[in-house]
Amino acid sequence: MFFYLTKKISIPNNVKLKCVSWNKEQGFIACGGEDGLLKVLKLETQTDDAKLRGLAPPSKLSMNQNLEGHSGSVQVVTWNEQYQKLTTSDENGLIILWMLYKGSWFEEMINNRNKSVVRSMSWNADGQKICIVYEDGAVIVGSVDGNRIWGKDLKGKQLSHVTWSADSKVLLFGMANGEIHIYDNQGNFIMKMKLSCLVNVTGAISIAGIHWYHGTEGYVEPDCPCLAVCFDNGRCQIMRHENDQNPVLIDTGMYVVGIQWNHMGSVLAVAGFQKAAMQDKDVNIVQFYTPFGEFVLVLCNSIGTPLDPKYIDIVPLFVAMTKTHVIAASKEAFYTWQYRVAKKLTALEINQITRSQKEGRERIYHVDDTPSGSMDGVLDYSKAIQGTRDPICAITASDKILIVGRESGTIQRYSLPNVGLIQKYSLNCRGYHLSLNCNSSRLAVIDISGVLTFFDLDARVMDSTGQQVVGELLKLERRDVWDMKWAKDNPDLFAMMEKTRMYVFRNLDPEEPIQTSGYICNFEDLEIKSVLLDEILKDPEHPNKDYLINFEIRSLRDSRALVEKVGIKDASQFIEDNPHPRLWRLLAEAALQKLDLYTAEQAFVRCKDYQGIKFVKRLGKLQSESMKQAEVAGYFGRFEEAERTYLEMDRRDLAIGLRLKLGDWFRVLQLLKTGSGDADDSLMEQANNAIGDYFADRQKWLNAVQYYVQGRNQERLAECYYMLEDYEGLENLAISLPENHKLLPEIAQMFVRVGMCEQAVTAFLKCSQPKAAVDTCVHLNQWNKAVELAQNHNMKEIGSLLARYASHLLEKNKTLDAIALYRKANYFLDAAKLMFKVADEEAKKGSKPLRVKKLYVMSALLIEQHHEQMKNAQRGKVKGKSSEATSALAGLLEEEVLSTTDRFTDNAWRGAEAYHFFILAQRQLYEGYVDAALKTALHLKDYEDIIPPVEIYSLLALCACASRAFGTCSKAFIKLESLETLSSEQKQQYEDLALEIFTKHAPKDNRKPELGSLMEGGEGKLPTCVATGSPITEDQFWMCSVCKHGVLAQEISHYSFCPLCHSPVG
Repeated sequence: MFFYLTKKISIPNNVKLKCVSWNKEQGFIACGGEDGLLKVLKLETQTDDAKLRGLAPPSKLSMNQNLEGHSGSVQVVTWNEQYQKLTTSDENGLIILWMLYKGSWFEEMINNRNKSVVRSMSWNADGQKICIVYEDGAVIVGSVDGNRIWGKDLKGKQLSHVTWSADSKVLLFGMANGEIHIYDNQGNFIMKMKLSCLVNVTGAISIAGIHWYHGTEGYVEPDCPCLAVCFDNGRCQIMRHENDQNPVLIDTGMYVVGIQWNHMGSVLAVAGFQKAAMQDKDVNIVQFYTPFGEFVLVLCNSIGTPLDPKYIDIVPLFVAMTKTHVIAASKEAFYTWQYRVAKKLTALEINQITRSQKEGRERIYHVDDTPSGSMDGVLDYSKAIQGTRDPICAITASDKILIVGRESGTIQRYSLPNVGLIQKYSLNCRGYHLSLNCNSSRLAVIDISGVLTFFDLDARVMDSTGQQVVGELLKLERRDVWDMKWAKDNPDLFAMMEKTRMYVFRNLDPEEPIQTSGYICNFEDLEIKSVLLDEILKDPEHPNKDYLINFEIRSLRDSRALVEKVGIKDASQFIEDNPHPRLWRLLAEAALQKLDLYTAEQAFVRCKDYQGIKFVKRLGKLQSESMKQAEVAGYFGRFEEAERTYLEMDRRDLAIGLRLKLGDWFRVLQLLKTGSGDADDSLMEQANNAIGDYFADRQKWLNAVQYYVQGRNQERLAECYYMLEDYEGLENLAISLPENHKLLPEIAQMFVRVGMCEQAVTAFLKCSQPKAAVDTCVHLNQWNKAVELAQNHNMKEIGSLLARYASHLLEKNKTLDAIALYRKANYFLDAAKLMFKVADEEAKKGSKPLRVKKLYVMSALLIEQHHEQMKNAQRGKVKGKSSEATSALAGLLEEEVLSTTDRFTDNAWRGAEAYHFFILAQRQLYEGYVDAALKTALHLKDYEDIIPPVEIYSLLALCACASRAFGTCSKAFIKLESLETLSSEQKQQYEDLALEIFTKHAPKDNRKPELGSLMEGGEGKLPTCVATGSPITEDQFWMCSVCKHGVLAQEISHYSFCPLCHSPVG
């Protein structure tokens, strides 16, 4: 962005202006001055002509109206852009609100307080409210329709400035003594603003300006500073909000009179003046600042891809780049980085790069140092914080030298790549932009005033004292210059931008100017490439190719005109007299068009175009004129014409070859299909796959599928199906592939990623990867399938797999599922352990006894299956070596060793027995067989570890009482009253019940001695009939083959199933 003076507007009678304000929305400029002067001006609107895009707006005035109404000097003018109103005030305190009507401005409202003068006025962001501050401390807030909202008198305060926040919730009042006070929108004081920019400032100061950008055009970036405060001594701070503790601080170095943001808050203008050196009068200056800056060097290639970032600890205010070096400079020091961009790095090179810092690829030099060039620079960032009285203001570099400009006008010349100070030159200007020509002999300098001068670095001349000095200022000076670029291939050729005109100079002589406002980005081969950066930055997300403009310089234009109008022979003579590779190439191209191969070859030789020479040689070997014309058309990019010529010659193969070189696969496919004869199948497949890749790269998967199918590209087809979420198509593709195809594992992984277990397993099994199939089932929690696969494929890790699945089921409280899993896998012992655990938990919960018995029976049956499994396994091991009895014994011994840690395997049926007798006793009691019930209940004393004792002895007492065995009943009550698990209340209830029974009946048994033996129980007692609960005293009785429990011979005839384990009676 370049600023220059485009128009001066003179005020009649040389009346001094006091204030000015620009309505950015509608383009009006209001200015007020002495003797009641008030003018409203407007510049003509810019045309939309594409030829004038990027040029400065027209400078003619479309409005110049004097507004009559003020008698005193007009001191404050402010615009209400939303409502197109102008508010003005003069030294007498008169305030006038102006409105636009039919193209002219008229008074709408007048207000005169007569007590004090207005110092500042500010409309809020939506134009609804205006705040007016008077010098005596009075504040008035009014509405756009003229109504007063509130007023306040800030006693003892001398006000000078006011501004609203963007949300209209805060008002800032600037005081005459330099303080800024923060108030809310109702006039209540909040706090004083912290002014960090005035640290270490002494003496009287005043506020030059406060401007708060309201964000109407958006912000440069989030949390961007938008509140600017500046003082007359040049100190300025830019804040994110009124309480910002870390504002951007600026010292403008001049006496400031006013500040203003641009319409989008991206540039802050600060206006003031400086005392000019060696001059008596002041110099007016406008400085421009961005809201803030961040710094990092990033090395990129020609398409903007970052190749190598480098973080540095200096502020890179100035940057230059050569083929081997990047140079960044702050005001005090400059940093050099000898970069490397390798396409392929070996391990050795990578190690070398890591040592590059030690080898001196990065160095820092202070601007006051005098390096000798003997690699004496080091990467010492402390040099960057050492001050200097003559700061750096610009740098430039070529492959040979580095030029550093300083604010005093001194130019320092260093050698590259070994940085050594060669020469110092003295100029009478402060450089802003420096540029070296292609052979580093001349330096162009644009100073801060926009004056372009040239300096010959190697010329030796005599100075005024007769001494020989190196370097000479050339006799060319141009003003209002803001950009320039040397030609890359001619040291005497350069282009420069002067206002909105581009000039091309050859040997310091200008050609006729070209109207443009583009920034020059390249000057090579007699062509200038320019870019309309200001236009691009208006909408940087949507750049337009039209903003890149190419200009040909006069010699190229003249040569082209000669070739087109006069002929090749005369043009050849002109180019011979004014040689340049670009002109010879122009001649070669023109000769090719006319098939003048001799001239074309000579011209290609002169411009050293080896490819052009080879092309002409190849053309010379062709016999057909049509073939030559087709080749030339292809050379110049007229591919349609070349293809048409080939087809007219019936050379479809050449047309296809041309399109293959261009990568135009759509046309290749079209030519293959439309031509007569058989098409090349492999080429057809290649074309289909290339078009499929085209659509896939643009994520148009559906289109890509159609071409991949025809191209039989199964890999890319699988990818497309996956991206389209067409899993049915992916499954069909997997089915169509032969076994052990290399694509099957990849397709299986696609199914895994979307949780489709069955399809993934099928694909893995088809490519002989059962382990991966099992892992997939585990990953997707399909444990049944995993176990089944592991069993089918005899995998060794099935045990760990089962353990993982079982733990997974147990985590989800699916214990019965885990038991079923172990049963299914023949892991009977693990299943029994879990089943015993379930039975114990059900017993503790007080579930129905029948349910608990069934659980214990199932546990015991699982233990029996485990025993049988161990015996069978051992039989298999010793088969053929010993007898069956020996193998069974060995199995039992091994089982004994394995089950030593599991106590329940020794007596698996205890739980089932306990609940069997518990249920049997109650059934007998309720059926009236009280004696049998008592006998059965007496067995329960051996199962106190399984059934709660209170349950056992309560049932025993009940059965004994019913059988009138009061001695046994008494013992049961004694046991109940001694239980520690009962509360004192429960014990008391048992005592009361016992007292009630035994006061009526003596605690004696009138029974046979068998009760005594039953009461004792313990070791050596007789086996018990599980059908009746009675002791088995006979030698002949039935024994269950499963649970090994007996039933009296006379009783078993009543049963089809074992009363305990419910297995069939054999």
